[in-house]
Amino acid sequence: MKLQLALDLVNIPEGIALVKEVEQYIDIVEIGTPIVINEGLHAVKAMKEAFPNLQVLADLKIMDAGGYEIMKAAEAGADLITVLGATNDSTIKGAVAEAKKQNKQVLVDMINVPNLEQRAREVDSLGVDYICVHTGYDLQAEGQSPFEDLQTIKAAVKNAKTAVAGGIKLETLPEVIKAQPDLVIVGGGITGQADKAKVAAEMQRLVQQG
Repeated sequence: MKLQLALDLVNIPEGIALVKEVEQYIDIVEIGTPIVINEGLHAVKAMKEAFPNLQVLADLKIMDAGGYEIMKAAEAGADLITVLGATNDSTIKGAVAEAKKQNKQVLVDMINVPNLEQRAREVDSLGVDYICVHTGYDLQAEGQSPFEDLQTIKAAVKNAKTAVAGGIKLETLPEVIKAQPDLVIVGGGITGQADKAKVAAEMQRLVQQG
């Protein structure tokens, strides 16, 4: 089980400073969609150059032109790139083919997918590396969590690894770990804490035990 830190509301220098605090406790650093919108793929390149030992995920949420967008993210140094499960199969296939060529990985984000179990099975047959259940920021504000959805995809997915994102905090992490995802994605549960290193260290301990 791996731990991914999601960076969403920072610029490049702030992001690098934040990762320095927790670098030893995380496996993957995510350049979130808001940063990609604000800074472009330069943010991915800067993070990979600053932390060559960490994997970097570019949260592009690809919806079209899968192969091309994977290629551009790979050029910037991304190790993993996100594609939306709500897109069509041909976009996912194109993304997977390019990722394999570039020796990169594809994470399919199932945010707002209506028939989760059915779509997870379909996506699982397309050769993706990770399938991620994700309760978005707006639904978190309404009190929703991804834990039930995680159980659903764990039962449906046979080939890909599973990931979970959406409001995970130290106190809810044990519940997540029980479902045995391969990747746990945490944003504000680390970045919003006063002692980020302490919280990240404890999360790493729980994840590695799990």
